[in-house]
Amino acid sequence: MPNTQTNAGRSRIKSRSTIRESWGDRVFITVVYFMLTVVLIAVLYPLIYIVSSSLSSPAAVSSGKVWLWPIDLTFDGYKSVLRNDQVLTGYANSLFYTACGTFISVALTIMIAYPLSKKTFVGRSSLMMFITFTMLFSGGLIPTYLVVKTMGLIDTRWALLIPNAVWVWQVIIARTFFQNSIPEELSEAADIDGCSDIRFIFSIILPLAKPIIAVLSLMYAVGQWNAYFDALIYLKSQSLYPLQLILRSILILNSSTGNMDASEMIKQQQMAELMKYSLIVMASLPVLVIYPFVQRHFVQGMLIGSVKG
Repeated sequence: MPNTQTNAGRSRIKSRSTIRESWGDRVFITVVYFMLTVVLIAVLYPLIYIVSSSLSSPAAVSSGKVWLWPIDLTFDGYKSVLRNDQVLTGYANSLFYTACGTFISVALTIMIAYPLSKKTFVGRSSLMMFITFTMLFSGGLIPTYLVVKTMGLIDTRWALLIPNAVWVWQVIIARTFFQNSIPEELSEAADIDGCSDIRFIFSIILPLAKPIIAVLSLMYAVGQWNAYFDALIYLKSQSLYPLQLILRSILILNSSTGNMDASEMIKQQQMAELMKYSLIVMASLPVLVIYPFVQRHFVQGMLIGSVKG
């Protein structure tokens, strides 16, 4: 009997503590869920359509029969892409540019952001003002090209790694993270123990900065992987082209048919359309594979690095 009364008392207290939603709140939540569902469909459907088109037959893709699911399942598009030496070279180049470019960019960003987060750094406000100024105003395309040419970087891999190695917005995010997450007392305690600045950074700062490093790595990696304009301007050798530039070249060149009969022309156009979807899937795959591994740190790093207080 006492247990029954106790359970009844708990249920009454729980029911009283529960806040009942008003009719207006229920309508608002319903509208929010409906809008989120519409946005989800608008984002998810193009992805499903591209994957389904890449797995369908060339005739089904060119005739517009593919709507949601693959029709006449085939991997001819991926086979044609993998048999293309230019695509494999571009894929390897993009992986190299993404890996090396991300490492260089993250290292330089941390080297700039951490000193700017220290209150004892003389002139940090003026330096931060000049850095922010470059985000609002730039020299333009022609002066930038002349600088890259003067440095001897034209038609080299460094032309895609050095000129855009540091992004100002990422510096601001990293600086805010260090200001809010690394207490000054930690640095003072390390100085008392005789820890050098280099050891302090590698032994204490970097292990504590894993969330922001994950955020910066993902941002720089996605930007480096999708970049093609710098390669279009600075590179001349096809052996240095990234995947995005190879994709662009293949799609443009496949539109020219030359002298051939009608059936062969139609077949080539259908295969070009199928290769387009296969290339899009292959170009998007690395980013989709990387994101789940850094997603755990991504939200934490973005919140800490962008909100002060």
